[in-house]
Amino acid sequence: MRRYADRPVAASVVDSLLRAAHWAPSAHNRQSWRFVVLETSALRRELAERMATRWQAELIQDSSDRSEATRRARISVLRITGAPVVILPCLDLATLDTYPDPARQLAEWQMGVQSVALACQNLLLAAHQHGLQGCWMCAPIFCTELVVETLALPETWQPQALLTVGYPRDDAPISKARNPLEQHVLRK
Repeated sequence: MRRYADRPVAASVVDSLLRAAHWAPSAHNRQSWRFVVLETSALRRELAERMATRWQAELIQDSSDRSEATRRARISVLRITGAPVVILPCLDLATLDTYPDPARQLAEWQMGVQSVALACQNLLLAAHQHGLQGCWMCAPIFCTELVVETLALPETWQPQALLTVGYPRDDAPISKARNPLEQHVLRK
């Protein structure tokens, strides 16, 4: 879902979504997720435009057509600024265990990322329960330093996604088709 009705979501509903996220399982029970709720339209627009400008430049650098890169960047801004609720899930690196070897440290980081993802899934399922739809956007992982700078986040907070949430428009499709389950399962 990327197009939302022009209808606000009550603060109590947003709090309910965050509570659902907070009850997700987490590695070592560290609860290393952090959520930044972007409540002002000005801040949403600033973040969306800065990320889109970066993405547009990267698309052009990657040999994309300039007009196509501009179109895609513009759509990205509209997706973020058109959502009634925008939440930035982050991994708090300060909550992770420290290991002397890179392999275990990478595993620890990956468990933290998985924990944040589980919390996001809880949030999106709770949104559905409230009659809302949501979209998981990965854009922040391509420009973490820009996001951290724009939002003045603590240095240990690593952006993992951007969740947009709202009531669906009447003309918006509710879900997309899925591949047959058999394409995704290996039975042994």
